[in-house]
Amino acid sequence: MTKREKVEFVIESLEDLYPETPIPLDHKDPYTLLIAVLLSAQCTDERVNKITPLLFKKANNPYDMAKLSPEEIQAIIRPCGLSPMKSKGIYGLSRILINNYNGEVPADFQALEALPAVGHKTASVVMSQGFGFPAFPVDTHIHRLMFRWNLSNGKSVEQTEKDAKRLFPQECWNKLHLQIIFYGREYSPARGWNLEKDFISKRIGRKSLLKKTFGVNALG
Repeated sequence: MTKREKVEFVIESLEDLYPETPIPLDHKDPYTLLIAVLLSAQCTDERVNKITPLLFKKANNPYDMAKLSPEEIQAIIRPCGLSPMKSKGIYGLSRILINNYNGEVPADFQALEALPAVGHKTASVVMSQGFGFPAFPVDTHIHRLMFRWNLSNGKSVEQTEKDAKRLFPQECWNKLHLQIIFYGREYSPARGWNLEKDFISKRIGRKSLLKKTFGVNALG
């Protein structure tokens, strides 16, 4: 199977499995999405969705958030982990949005990445899911599957993103990155990987990895 055929197989398979791609993090606008994505670093979406209602009840916009202290924010978001860094980031970026952007989240990669505690992945998610700009945020699931599917070398998240953007049509990016995440969670997890369940990897996966993990017979 050629790389182009692999890409087409992935797109078709994921479209069959996940024709709809609801955004996993609960939010009402780009600001609440930005905060939710920031909180999701090294934390599950499920836990974030339990914490954000408590935080947004007190402050769901930068003006109200800036009225809280970093310590008050930290006390609420502590279950999400990395709370000292995240609370300072939320407080700091809220003040910047007020002072520099009239309280609005800028629809600009460079401006987003300049905000405290906002990296490239967070900016990509906000641009994709908040503003509809073509982006391909790479999380641990996408990084793992692009390697398992022999579509990237797995050396860095940056390289995986470049490969994904090169291989997949731009019009698919915003939906496809969510579909791959959903598939990774359901069919191809990091632990407890079941090749019989992970039919995409079984069909197009990196043979050396599959042979090492499952034996020669698993490759068919």
